[in-house]
Amino acid sequence: MEESKKVLIITYYWPPSAGSGVQRWLKFAKFLPEYGWEPVIFTPENPDFELKDETMLKEISPNWEVIKFPIWEPYGVFRFLKKRKNGRAADPSKLMEKRNKNWFDQTSMWLRANAMIPDPRVFWVKPSVNYLLDILEKNNIQAIITTGPPHSMHLIGRDLKRKSGLPWIADFRDPWSTWEFLDTLPMMKTIRRRHERLERSVFREADNVVTISPTFQEEIAKIANREIDLITNGFDTADLPDSFNKQKRRETVFEIVYTGIIDSIRNPIPFLKAFKGAFEGKKQAVKLTFVGRVSDKVTQFIKKDSWLNERVEFPGYLPHEKVFDFYEKADMLLLILTNTKNAKGNIPGKLFEYIATGRCIVALGDPAGDASQIIQEAGAGKVFSHESVRSIQRFLEDHVESDVGKAKERDISRFERKTLTKKLAKLLDEKINTLS
Repeated sequence: MEESKKVLIITYYWPPSAGSGVQRWLKFAKFLPEYGWEPVIFTPENPDFELKDETMLKEISPNWEVIKFPIWEPYGVFRFLKKRKNGRAADPSKLMEKRNKNWFDQTSMWLRANAMIPDPRVFWVKPSVNYLLDILEKNNIQAIITTGPPHSMHLIGRDLKRKSGLPWIADFRDPWSTWEFLDTLPMMKTIRRRHERLERSVFREADNVVTISPTFQEEIAKIANREIDLITNGFDTADLPDSFNKQKRRETVFEIVYTGIIDSIRNPIPFLKAFKGAFEGKKQAVKLTFVGRVSDKVTQFIKKDSWLNERVEFPGYLPHEKVFDFYEKADMLLLILTNTKNAKGNIPGKLFEYIATGRCIVALGDPAGDASQIIQEAGAGKVFSHESVRSIQRFLEDHVESDVGKAKERDISRFERKTLTKKLAKLLDEKINTLS
């Protein structure tokens, strides 16, 4: 039997961190051994992230080698100074959502934009490269993969490629210089150009550049002037409990479920207006459930409306495995896509999980975007623009009365994680064969 080849996967996000970025590489690592590749994970020992899901740790195979290396991040300083100021720890991720920013907030944002390039994890690059050079040789690593954001991970891959000559794949879950997040920062033009120079060096030196959506693939190809590989996110059939009922019977209460984060770039308020317009004064009992973290702006909007307040629930953030209980109870799943510069290429990882449940999907986003195309091809629901309140309202009314929007059974095997991992393994094999 042929001995497995080893690939080093450099990722900032790893269990117990939560989110689609974690699941993408956790699932690739799960299935790579079936295609002859043994994953070696390199990740921070002490990362700074807010959302955690301890249950994800169960998916890490005892056969994998997971190397954890200390990281220093300036977010710790931010929290310390902010705590001294108001008596409790601050969350840097919520700084962008604040309407009235004081001098400390503004200074913090300026430093984040102009002194930490490409991001606050840049201080991990040099020590990681020095540490990993020895690991590459001792472990007989045959290829390197980096995934970003944070895009500092790609600088680690670039420098390792320069020193070792090993094949390197750079995976972009979001764009870099055209990433909408950068536009929210008070960034100087000279700093923006530095981002673009670093980005070009990664595009030029990586053996393969991979991204998650056709739009991002097209945009990055124009910047990089090279071919970009597409490997979307997907779903793992093993995540759906054996008892999961895809053909749910309508209960007395018609329930719509949203899972994930609601923040400054994901606005459900147009849907809330359509939801109220469709069902207020009707006999049909309804419920809308937001599973996950929801911004204060949205919770306050709901609290001020007595009708919504009685029908919208916030169970809070839950472990991934618990989300399926809500999927199973749902008559419909709500997807809120961004309404920003990168919206067309925005394909949330949970979309594929939504499709796998068999539930109808109603989404707010770009009707011409990549997510809309996938939903349409799967016959899984419909995407409406954020301004189409009346159209969303009619869709909800029609679905309740006649199941017009019911998801159809379609072949979605191309979005299974195992199938997608086969594409990744093929890229790795091609590079190894080219060198041998």
